[in-house]
Amino acid sequence: TRAGLLTSPLRERFGVISRLDYYRAEELEQILMRSAGLLRVPIEATGAREIARRARGTPRIANRLLRRVRDFAQVKGEGVITAEAACAALQMMEIDTHGFDPMDRRLLAAIIDKFGGGPVGVDTLASAIGEEKETIEDVYEPFLLQGGYLDRTPRGRLATPLAYRHLTRDLPPSGAQKPLFSTSL
Repeated sequence: TRAGLLTSPLRERFGVISRLDYYRAEELEQILMRSAGLLRVPIEATGAREIARRARGTPRIANRLLRRVRDFAQVKGEGVITAEAACAALQMMEIDTHGFDPMDRRLLAAIIDKFGGGPVGVDTLASAIGEEKETIEDVYEPFLLQGGYLDRTPRGRLATPLAYRHLTRDLPPSGAQKPLFSTSL
């Protein structure tokens, strides 16, 4: 819940206000091993580790990926979730080793390629990638911000050097600024 959207009197009625952090990969591995047991899916520790690495620190995402990898292992593999089966399934879903899905890459690529690395306003970014502003703010930004791939400034969103490296793009020259007006007509 976005605490800032609650009125102050309502927010103050809660005895304890908690803030959740992302889970570590080791914690997600344990969750995945337990979930696999509940689903009666054979899983190797290396398979759980591979899924956990790409689950964005979120048990809900880890369990969703587990079910998709299970389906893949049952149809294309031998029914056991191994590291190889997990990698193949996640690659088929276009989820990279850092947990980026196609929209994460599309968002960062738009900032870098269309807007010179930023800053770019969220409304403009939303239009450029065909996604709702609220979805960008609530679904994609938290992971990218916490991972250090994106900065949010008063002027807009900026791709960090880490984002450039992840997308294998060259960093712009230090201190480079785009011209205010184009010289070609």
